[in-house]
Amino acid sequence: MTLTHEPVGLPESTDYLRLLLVEDDPGDAFLFQELLRETEPDVKISVAPTLADARAALTPDVQCVIVDLSLPDADGLDALREVLAAAPHTAALVLTGLDDAHAGVAAVAAGAQDYLVKQNVDGALLSRAIRYAIERHRADRSEKQLVEARAVERENARLERGLLPVPIFTDAGELGHLTRYRPGRDGTLLGGDFYDTVQTEDGVVHAVVGDVSGHGADEASLGVRLRMAWRTLVLAGHTGEELLRTLDTVLTHERWSEEIFTTLCMVALDPDLRRARVWRAGHPRPLLFTPDGVEALPAEPCGPALGVLPGMEWPAAEVGLGDDWALMVYTDGLIEGLVGDGSARLDLSGLVRLARAAHARGERAAPLVDGLIEEAERLNGAPLSDDLAVLLLSRGGGR
Repeated sequence: MTLTHEPVGLPESTDYLRLLLVEDDPGDAFLFQELLRETEPDVKISVAPTLADARAALTPDVQCVIVDLSLPDADGLDALREVLAAAPHTAALVLTGLDDAHAGVAAVAAGAQDYLVKQNVDGALLSRAIRYAIERHRADRSEKQLVEARAVERENARLERGLLPVPIFTDAGELGHLTRYRPGRDGTLLGGDFYDTVQTEDGVVHAVVGDVSGHGADEASLGVRLRMAWRTLVLAGHTGEELLRTLDTVLTHERWSEEIFTTLCMVALDPDLRRARVWRAGHPRPLLFTPDGVEALPAEPCGPALGVLPGMEWPAAEVGLGDDWALMVYTDGLIEGLVGDGSARLDLSGLVRLARAAHARGERAAPLVDGLIEEAERLNGAPLSDDLAVLLLSRGGGR
């Protein structure tokens, strides 16, 4: 049986204390309520004479449970442990007799927020102890949640760092290699965009930048799988359309919806670093920096995004590079930011304009790439919200 004392004259919406007293002595229970009314008139007290009654009365709105360690159906710390197990998110205060003060200390060690000796309690002390128990429990829960969140964050960061690529070079020589990566999701290290670079035994440098449609953990996972499949195929000697057809098959089997597709740009640099072959699957056009200026690679040839239509072709573009160049491959997160207060996007034309200005100022490598990202964010008026990957390959003065 559970007895309840309702606050008198309070509207339903009043935010008053909600307490549960687990006490089998009616006299002690009455005294407890009378003492508390002296300092806490706005309080709702439910009384449970047994542990079984307490379990039924421990509703989510109970802020603090006050437990007598001597109950008909439980005794000592067993009573407290049962209460804590039934209401782990509720503050707990223990009542003891004069001869059981040491039990109160043990109760705090077992999880109670505080203990009181019945014979030494007055209204003010009781009120302070209850409010202290509630606040301490709230603080303990917040600290525990923070510790758990930090542990999960560290584990996620460690996992995601392990999934980020480390380029494979047999002999990089004069090649400059720079990457930038920003996931669109807050608090993560990976997004749906991906990149990788592998130099095979014949000296050819293979590079890829891809973008899985959508945003979230599933897209990030798919991006990692596609990157690892690409690396495996390159190391196995595959390249060009053959590689893209296989990657298209991997995508169609790994994706969870037929609406998921992936844009991709793949580059193969000759060992002398003076020519490249470029394959685009629905991907933005890379920028080529030379002493003469900055140009986007031609719009054609270009195939469709992976996962759109089976049996498609992805022809290669032959690109002459010369001795002094930089080739920037990026995902559309860099060009989809807004410009000004309207709905206009930066787009390729805007990026070329920014790149030419940076090139004219003599910016190269990291200052060039970082400056373009910062300028895109400045024009957008906020950090870019989409996933972003940038890969800059360079030789000579472009390094």
